[in-house]
Amino acid sequence: MLFPKKVKHRKWQVGRKSDAKRVAPETRGITVAFGSYGLKATSESRVRSNQIEAARRVISRTLGKSGKVWIRIFPDKPITKKAAETPMGKGKGDPDHFVFEVRPGRILFEIEGVTEAVAREAFRKATKKLPLQAKFVTREETRV
Repeated sequence: MLFPKKVKHRKWQVGRKSDAKRVAPETRGITVAFGSYGLKATSESRVRSNQIEAARRVISRTLGKSGKVWIRIFPDKPITKKAAETPMGKGKGDPDHFVFEVRPGRILFEIEGVTEAVAREAFRKATKKLPLQAKFVTREETRV
């Protein structure tokens, strides 16, 4: 599973639910840069490291030995959790897992070296492993 080797701050502050940035479309990482086909998010969500790994595994199994996969997201935000049946107070919980906050428009995965039909099937299976909606895009569609 993916997680940072070293972090500057062990626990992050929570942030605001009504923050306009969370729902606003992404401005970075919105074009297919490495491969021929990409999986583009159409909704916002927090993607855990184990969900990214599950999607990567199903993509690589669908591709077989041909094709190359790029993962364009990395979970670096720590999410804390208090132990079960712990009373209120006594500070913030320990880091439990890492997430990446996906906003609409972000390219999640890219594929090179396979036919479009195989790439579509791989991304269809991978989308089922992720907690968001996504669509299949090609390099030509994302260029301006």
